Amino acid sequence: MTRRNLPPLAAIRVFEAAARHQNFTLAASELGMTQAAVSYQIKLLEERIGAALFLRQARGVTLSEVGARFLPDTTRALDLLSDAYSKAQGQTQETLSISVLPTFAVNILGLRLADFQQAHPEISVRMEISEQIVDLENGGFDMAIRAGKGGWPGLRQHLLLKHSFTPLLSPNLLDNAQPLKTPSDILKLPILDPTDPWWDAWLSAAGVAGQAKPSIPIGKFGSQVVEGQAAIAGKGVAILTPAFFSSALRSGELVQPFDLLGSDDNAYWLVYPEHRRSSRKIQIFRKWIEHMLADLQKCERCSSVG
Repeated sequence: MTRRNLPPLAAIRVFEAAARHQNFTLAASELGMTQAAVSYQIKLLEERIGAALFLRQARGVTLSEVGARFLPDTTRALDLLSDAYSKAQGQTQETLSISVLPTFAVNILGLRLADFQQAHPEISVRMEISEQIVDLENGGFDMAIRAGKGGWPGLRQHLLLKHSFTPLLSPNLLDNAQPLKTPSDILKLPILDPTDPWWDAWLSAAGVAGQAKPSIPIGKFGSQVVEGQAAIAGKGVAILTPAFFSSALRSGELVQPFDLLGSDDNAYWLVYPEHRRSSRKIQIFRKWIEHMLADLQKCERCSSVG
């Protein structure tokens, strides 16, 4: 058998991490090495190849032309090797554990998780609902759904759903009120939680001067799940994320009187450790949830009132 012409695997791992981060220090942190060790492995690989893989600059490094050509195949090779190793350990056909925020779990994932299980019976999903940010390295979870601006160190992050919000109310409350012709007409109705900063953002985007008039008593729910149920019960107008209440919009339990959506800089993200990026069960779930949310957002306005 012909001996394969292969460079040291350690050097390949270091190159891939350094190329991904464009920084030797970050690569060293990810791999648990010193920066000097990273530099040594890169130098060793460059000597074997006979060309520079990085261009050293004052603020870091960038890939050379040779390095840029070398990276895609290197990444694929490491992913294949990692997947083969996981399969040998029997880890790809087991439990997928995920920590999920309550609002996302109750209004989106919990309603549709059976669809994933039916499509992928070989993967058993264990979902824990929690507001806490779990440690994905030592907390016993494969992945999590978090809210925020992103930028968590050491985690691969996929944008799932941007924070968007608009007034929603029950059709009974709407029928018993004067017609809502302009956004300012919302202020004539009881507002469930006028202290929610989303109201100020939405009213400002709508060009409406003044604040939402508080209902009596003023409700502070602290959760879209609870506030949405109060809106369905006809207690007042809630400022909510339409995608979370697509079922209530389709069934007519809630209506969306205006097309305008407010937004902020936050979003919901699917996150998992960088070193698990090639895990089969994680990638299957990621693709499923991205497709599911894309379909869901197409229906956000399916029951709105013109």
